[in-house]
Amino acid sequence: MADDFIWYELMTPDQAASQAFYTKVVGWSAAAQSMDGHGNAYVVVSAGARGIGGLLQLTETMLAGGARPGWIGYIHVDDVDARVKAIVEAGGTKQMPPTEIPGVGRFAMVTDPGGAAFYVMNPRPAPGMEPGPMPPAGTPGTCGWRELFSTLGDKGALDFYSAQFGWETVGEFDMGGTMGVYRLWGHDGEQRGGMMKKPDNIPASVWYFYFTVDGIDAGVERVREAGGQVLMGPHEVPGGQWVLQGVDPQGAAFALMSATK
Repeated sequence: MADDFIWYELMTPDQAASQAFYTKVVGWSAAAQSMDGHGNAYVVVSAGARGIGGLLQLTETMLAGGARPGWIGYIHVDDVDARVKAIVEAGGTKQMPPTEIPGVGRFAMVTDPGGAAFYVMNPRPAPGMEPGPMPPAGTPGTCGWRELFSTLGDKGALDFYSAQFGWETVGEFDMGGTMGVYRLWGHDGEQRGGMMKKPDNIPASVWYFYFTVDGIDAGVERVREAGGQVLMGPHEVPGGQWVLQGVDPQGAAFALMSATK
């Protein structure tokens, strides 16, 4: 879907360990499908037969340059170069210039004006390699929620993403105190996630991606058994979903959600 998140990528210092953790916790299947340009296989994780994201090995050079473990999302755009230019003109930054990988597509890494990183991408799969349809919402292994903690605040963040991608406010509620408004955002009439002011305990603006599991309590057990930590939750949120936020053994923040406890 144009102007929406289409892929989720984990940058990790230990690809094999991350694969073991997430296949156990989320239930993905995993397969090395291509090279990432640094001599390492790029591991694609899938819900059923549908690729959801990838695991990218952080090299020593990347780590020396400031890269850290974490999840990052890819937003589909029609013209990567034009979108990067518009993002920079709107106060964002270009972190990686537009790059072409034959049979994959053209992409670039940017940050919004608050510092949250993401990719813009125009997929160009090789003939016969086009992905099938995304599984229905709520299917285990899919991304069910996309949440931005931003120094721009909820409205400043939505203003930027609305101008760039046409996203819109579909609801909001006041969380009280210093937390401010939690803004629900959507695209093409579909609710997709939330935005809010960055809390003090989160060091920088960041996107969180909530991956769907079948039963949040069972998810908690798998996180702990696999060596991860639960930092927040599980608790029920408006709409009846159960959520948690955690950190994996390599230090990457992640989140889970489920329709059932």
